[in-house]
Amino acid sequence: MHQYTVLQYQKANYKQWNDFISQAKNATFLFHRDFMEYHQDRFEDYSLMVFDDQKLVAVLPANRVGEVIYSHQGLTYGGLVYQETLKLSSVINVFQCLLSFLNENTISKVNLKLIPSIYHTKPAEELHYALFLVEAKLNRRDTLSVIDLSQEFHFSKIRKRGIQKAKNNSLIIKEEISFESFWDTILIPNLKHKHQAKPVHTVAEITKLRMLFPDNIRQFNVYNDNRIVAGTTIFETKNVVHCQYISKLEIEDNLGSLDFLYDFLINEKFHSKRHFDFGISNEEQGRKLNEGLSYWKESFGASTIVHDFYEVETSKFYLLENVAL
Repeated sequence: MHQYTVLQYQKANYKQWNDFISQAKNATFLFHRDFMEYHQDRFEDYSLMVFDDQKLVAVLPANRVGEVIYSHQGLTYGGLVYQETLKLSSVINVFQCLLSFLNENTISKVNLKLIPSIYHTKPAEELHYALFLVEAKLNRRDTLSVIDLSQEFHFSKIRKRGIQKAKNNSLIIKEEISFESFWDTILIPNLKHKHQAKPVHTVAEITKLRMLFPDNIRQFNVYNDNRIVAGTTIFETKNVVHCQYISKLEIEDNLGSLDFLYDFLINEKFHSKRHFDFGISNEEQGRKLNEGLSYWKESFGASTIVHDFYEVETSKFYLLENVAL
């Protein structure tokens, strides 16, 4: 077995980490240290770096809670991030070294939320095979509603009626720099009323993140007579447009605002992207499906891919020995 060196991330590694993320085949801007650390006060960072001699070949964005390591809980997805040239057998070897390192450092379990395949710039499911070999437990599965924009897709009749209704109501769409009106007028009140919840990001946090990643975080609002009636916050990566937040004024339900907005985003603004990701429609750790929300996304032509979460016992690192014939 080839021996890799595993080290915990330190602030001195900031540039090296970010340079690696910019070139990895399964990374997005969410793994940039500036994004990971906007809420560093909430998490005990335990991100790991794997070296082959002096060369960085893989990283694991993570945080620690007691004797358990998590794919960073402040991120939508995570798992092992690695360079394009790393072969399957080497990924298995790297993962074994990671588990062995964690086991030696009194970490009993690793919880990984894998990166959905649509976010890979090239095929990158080597870790899936390693997880099978190490008898990882699948403990959660969410469903993403995704449109493959390179293939033919169709809006349902009800979506088309909504688009026409919006045009009849003379709605307009604007891309905005500010998030305040959407957060304060629509998003926060809706989440509080429907789910007794708050947005994951405060308006100050999302504003800061947009300043750091202006090409990746974008806000689109819909207006009726200069009054905001709907909006969406977009996280844009190389191949994917992801809807981070979607909401509208419920009292203006008859305007067709979201149908109008998403027709514009899908068929005009981001038509050259590979995938349009509406996100999940699940609750209770993936055990329940919000059928109405899922149907709404599917009525734009979206279909399902899964987002898997695994639990690994670090003591089982030995199962990755002698795999190759």
